[in-house]
Amino acid sequence: MTDQPIIHALSDVQSRSVGARTTVWQFVVILADAVIGKDCNICSHCFIENDVVVGDRVTVKSGVQLWDGVRLEDDVFVGPNATFTNDRMPRSRQHLERFPQTLVRRGASIGGGATILPGLEIGERAMVGAGAVVTRDVPARAIVVGSPARVIGYVDDAVS
Repeated sequence: MTDQPIIHALSDVQSRSVGARTTVWQFVVILADAVIGKDCNICSHCFIENDVVVGDRVTVKSGVQLWDGVRLEDDVFVGPNATFTNDRMPRSRQHLERFPQTLVRRGASIGGGATILPGLEIGERAMVGAGAVVTRDVPARAIVVGSPARVIGYVDDAVS
């Protein structure tokens, strides 16, 4: 097994900080200052901006954009077409000097089609349901669903 990342020829990876054994599939764009950890799977049709840090063993499914300010810790799962935002009051051609940091803690999972507003923290091993709209911080191990997302339970240690 090689310690090099596996980068599909039809992707545009400008970053030199892509970890060993990470797979980057076709039609992915990763900008120069992004940092991607080891053993990750970045699926097709993803975009990763400059001020993004992705930990080790992270899965980012197809159709996800990670904008400036997003931090994914180790062992995070991001489902297909999940949406991260980084500006609460966006306007065309008006850019923030610094984007708020959105932090997804170790082992958390974000379901397909979920929307995460900027500047939030999703706690360790939390589960965000498919299509949820996360408007506030999610506690560790919480299971959240709906719009706006609300806690419906907690991940049980016996089944996680």
